[in-house]
Amino acid sequence: MRKAMAALAAFGMLATGSLTACTDDGGDSGGNDGGGNTTTTNGGPAKVGVIMPDRDTQRWGTDDPKFLKAAFDAAGVPVDIQNAEGSRERFVALAESMISSGAKVLIIVALDAVSGKAALDRAKAAGVKTIDYDRLTLNGGAEYYVSFDNRQVGVLQGQGLVRCLTEKGYENPVVAQLNGSPTDNNATEFKRGYDSVLQPKYDAAVYRKGPDQSVPDWKDSVGSTIFQQMLNQQPEIEGVLAANDGLGNAVINVLKKKKLNGKVPVTGQDASVQGLQNILAGDQCMTVYKAIKPEAEAAAKLAITLFKGQTPDVKELDRQKDVESGAYVPFVKLNPVAIDKTNINLVIEDGFVDRKAVCTPKFAQACEDAGL
Repeated sequence: MRKAMAALAAFGMLATGSLTACTDDGGDSGGNDGGGNTTTTNGGPAKVGVIMPDRDTQRWGTDDPKFLKAAFDAAGVPVDIQNAEGSRERFVALAESMISSGAKVLIIVALDAVSGKAALDRAKAAGVKTIDYDRLTLNGGAEYYVSFDNRQVGVLQGQGLVRCLTEKGYENPVVAQLNGSPTDNNATEFKRGYDSVLQPKYDAAVYRKGPDQSVPDWKDSVGSTIFQQMLNQQPEIEGVLAANDGLGNAVINVLKKKKLNGKVPVTGQDASVQGLQNILAGDQCMTVYKAIKPEAEAAAKLAITLFKGQTPDVKELDRQKDVESGAYVPFVKLNPVAIDKTNINLVIEDGFVDRKAVCTPKFAQACEDAGL
């Protein structure tokens, strides 16, 4: 806790020092006519601020910003979408800048709990409404949370791996688990989900639990190194619960070197182009589709309501418990879908990915065989 407080203090000095040209009025004392036409005391237009965490995945670099902007543009509400580029210092500085320049609502996808909380604390102090998007900032105090049922994501992954191991005819297989970042609450929820499926198998000695390790910051290169070490430790691994498609691909690349790809079932998540291609190739067992457009539209709808000074109908919302603070956060919850070769067309028909991006010449025959 002492380290976390010191880090918050450091973030505060850095953010303040990097934004000396901005006003310090909080940006939320202008009028509101109920239709979204607002101004702030610094003379600038009011807006919604959105901070993405990094560009390590297509989601944060392209997809979510695109869908969020479209939703705000359709409502005629100004939005400022920025990316922290993986920097915790930049994350807090962006929040400070948005608040000073007129943000009435702040939406964040936290990099970690410390920088996320620092951003949320600044918003709260300035009277800015806050929404955690996709990831809950532990002990952050966001007023609302919009995401998928992340525990169910993990359940689908666990069930998918069980199905694939059964189809392979493996008896008493060794299962390795390559989990997401330990600083991401979503990764914790995913693990709770798939552990609820796999642990009974371990307890009944139907499966043997192999290495179980988290990957800092979801880095695929780190995941590759970790899995290589896992395989060196237990060459008999016959199934891998990889927490997302990027880590799944890292595992597959290691398996290819041993000519084990396609023989060892590997899970994923995100329904990325790469993940879908790995499924078509037979190297990946399944992925989980989280329809980003509905998630972005749900977050935008909530933010627009708050921007207009209206109160969301919380009766329609679930509650997500913050396991650190003990608080229950109003939660707009969406449902994920398991994807394998039998229903891969769903992701394309939804317009989530383009058929041409998936069905390149290398995968043309596999796409045809899958009816794409």
